[in-house]
Amino acid sequence: MATDASLEALDKLRELNQEHGWYIIPLLVIVLYIYGVEIKNARETGNWSTVFAGLTLLGLDLINEIWNGLIFAFSDYSAFWTTPGASAYIILIGWNIEIAFMFSIAGIVFTKFLPDDKNKKIFGLPNRWAMAIGFTIFSVFVEILLNIGDYLIWEYPWWHWYNPILIFLIGYFHFFIGAFYVYDLPDRKSKVKVVGIIYGIGVGLLCIFLPLGIAGIINF
Repeated sequence: MATDASLEALDKLRELNQEHGWYIIPLLVIVLYIYGVEIKNARETGNWSTVFAGLTLLGLDLINEIWNGLIFAFSDYSAFWTTPGASAYIILIGWNIEIAFMFSIAGIVFTKFLPDDKNKKIFGLPNRWAMAIGFTIFSVFVEILLNIGDYLIWEYPWWHWYNPILIFLIGYFHFFIGAFYVYDLPDRKSKVKVVGIIYGIGVGLLCIFLPLGIAGIINF
């Protein structure tokens, strides 16, 4: 039987919150401004690494959100994480417009902290991996705060504040690994190829499951 949080999220799925919907417009403008600045810099310098790192992290999050929705669809109980309320627009059962906007720029923010020298070490670790670990720990900490505030609902013991290993590994860590991997690729063609594969998988999964009307993926 579906949890109360799951039922609430499904009831609000892809319906604009009439009371809180307007603030997504300035959020959208902020995201577009950030990408506009980065694209302008990329055109001037020929270095598109930051833009593609941003797109990489968002694409990986899209894939995560799809399989999370499928967890609910096939369990008919709960996704690993559910976002039932306090959102202008719930896209999937565990993904709202605010989260999507955040992840769309998280990869760009991450690259701003990466040292220019890939060989430099931080705490004895290669700096890319050290930064990925640090950003993941911070992200998990924020998730725990959101869970405490009932913005993010967890129902499974293996995905909870007292057992955050999976949240660390498949909730965030690979996002930042993917971002720095694409960021460090030697040429734009390689970056386009990897990002294209990521979005090809995400869009492909949506094309498969949207027509099936899988609960949590689409709401009929």
